[in-house]
Amino acid sequence: MTGRTRRVEGTKIVQRRAVPAVLTAALLLTAGCSSGSSDGADPSKTDRGASPTSTAAQPSPAGSPTEQAPPAKGSVKVLRTVATGLNSPWGLAPLPGGDLLVSSRDEATITRVDAKTGRKTELGEVPGVSPSGEGGLLGIALSPDYASDHMVYAYFTSASDNRIVRMLYDEKKPSGEQLGAPDTVFRGIPKGVIHNGGRIAFGPDKMLYAGTGESGDTGLSQDRKSLGGKILRMTQDGEPAPGNPFPDSPVYSYGHRNVQGLAWDDKQRLFASEFGQDTWDELNAIKPGDNYGWPEAEGKGGGSGFHDPVAQWSTDEASPSGIAYAEGSVWMAGLRGERLWRIPLKGTAAAADPQAFLEGEYGRLRTVAPAGGDKLWLVTSNTDGRGDAKGGDDRILELEVE
Repeated sequence: MTGRTRRVEGTKIVQRRAVPAVLTAALLLTAGCSSGSSDGADPSKTDRGASPTSTAAQPSPAGSPTEQAPPAKGSVKVLRTVATGLNSPWGLAPLPGGDLLVSSRDEATITRVDAKTGRKTELGEVPGVSPSGEGGLLGIALSPDYASDHMVYAYFTSASDNRIVRMLYDEKKPSGEQLGAPDTVFRGIPKGVIHNGGRIAFGPDKMLYAGTGESGDTGLSQDRKSLGGKILRMTQDGEPAPGNPFPDSPVYSYGHRNVQGLAWDDKQRLFASEFGQDTWDELNAIKPGDNYGWPEAEGKGGGSGFHDPVAQWSTDEASPSGIAYAEGSVWMAGLRGERLWRIPLKGTAAAADPQAFLEGEYGRLRTVAPAGGDKLWLVTSNTDGRGDAKGGDDRILELEVE
């Protein structure tokens, strides 16, 4: 990694639909983010020298004293294996009828999985994807108006950058031909062999959020004019969202290393997971405009001006990827850690120490998503070139949690 700073500007599409009406009061989603590596490890790093203990931050004033915390200890039950035979799965988007869309990082395809039978139907390949290292077809999300527009959004690595596109999904067309031509919504996010970010999600405000990485160039994270090492917030058409903290900028928070997970709690507060380098992986509560410290700080105690994480882990225990909120807790998938973490919350503070489940049972865990109520979808990541493929493929599991 180098300390140099380069500036990369986002490029908007030339032809757009009308920008959605400006929200009269943008949601202030109080929460935060801080560290992160490739699947927890830079290729050049072999000894991370971290003690195997997880720690929770002290209660934050952002959490109201009247808020109820869930029990300190929870549980996880694997209800069933939904599907197997997936190759380098990365993003997951539940469809309104209950089926699932899953992206393949290396094959650049999107596949529909029947949530009842596990039957897989390939929608098609996303053109323009250039898989390499940690890059490829990454996060996917459904338009907030999916019922009427049938648009699927995708974050991917191209030959020159990371970008976000949207595509029409036409179920009536033959398998392999169901994706329309990609419409580029946002481009110019720095790419690299490592730290490409990639998670996208639409928030409760119907704005599009994207977690980016600093692509191995640490100086980008503190440069607010760069798109690297940030959480971005934009309209459905890729414009800086109304109410963003910096004028005419999609940057929502900065000082991140490699944001991998985004989720909102039941009070519409945003949380994000992030790879650390040598010491601490993090779960952060994101507050608009805040600085999460990288590369000046990793983990808690970075000093004034930096937002401390809600919880932190040694990089051997976590290497966090996707997160989801359910039953009063954030649930965080661990790649190198090969476990699912439960972080009970009171406001934007951890109400108790994080608790680990499924340790080593399914290998590397990439994505976790709400499945309604006390249910979660969990996607493994053993076929991405870094894991010991359990059974030779990857799978989607349905979990019951509390």
